[in-house]
Amino acid sequence: MRPNQFFSSKNLIKLRSVEFVQYIGYTKFDDVIFTSLADINIGVGRKGSVQIKLPYTLVSGALGNTNGIGDISYAYTRSLITKPTYQLLTTLGGKIPTNNSDKLSSDGLPMYYQTSLGTYDIVAGLSFITRNWLFAAGYQQPFNQNKSEFRWSQWKGDEQFSTASQYPPSWNLKRGNDVMFRIERNFRSTKWNGYIGLLNIYRLNEDVINKTQDIRAQVPNTTGFAITALFGAGYRFSTNTAVKGMFGQKIINRETNPDGLSRE
Repeated sequence: MRPNQFFSSKNLIKLRSVEFVQYIGYTKFDDVIFTSLADINIGVGRKGSVQIKLPYTLVSGALGNTNGIGDISYAYTRSLITKPTYQLLTTLGGKIPTNNSDKLSSDGLPMYYQTSLGTYDIVAGLSFITRNWLFAAGYQQPFNQNKSEFRWSQWKGDEQFSTASQYPPSWNLKRGNDVMFRIERNFRSTKWNGYIGLLNIYRLNEDVINKTQDIRAQVPNTTGFAITALFGAGYRFSTNTAVKGMFGQKIINRETNPDGLSRE
């Protein structure tokens, strides 16, 4: 599901790259999230490539500041069909947690402050690419619950209780499964490139958390669409050097997001 994928009919050329990316995101609670990312792409044979993403995240908000290595993502992509005017690619990958989503203040912190989702995930997808268009669909499934400790009861008596109670509880969160669909229109010249697109994520089943030590329950309003408009541009200085920028704007968010993934 990587955005702004490059179409090429010359599959004998192995593309190898390391990109350094800086993301800045804002939440509806006015938290600021900075993520620095190393995106490594390695050609494998004539038709395959491996992508590895290594993030480092800093979060600043009213309840505190956190930082740490984010979840490691990996994917193997292989060309199924290659024609002069289009390519059909398949991707299989996953995500490895780097902590248990249990970075704490004295009372526990919401998922918006965590640097890891705390779960092992599998991701599978299919992409159809032409010179001007990208259509991609994918599926993501977490295999375990995390060890988040955040619930409102821990903040009772704290002077920031009213702020903490605005965040959705995420005690031992088990995220629902997602299906994803991305469509992009690309614009390219010798040096410049740009794209506009939509990223649609639909959560199939409700998130589940602990209500008490022994009782688990589904979280209402955690299914449905999250839709983001994407805009990006880049300039290539040489074969080995380029600069890129991307902007995302929320169109639709799910009403409740215990996983802390919603952005404004």
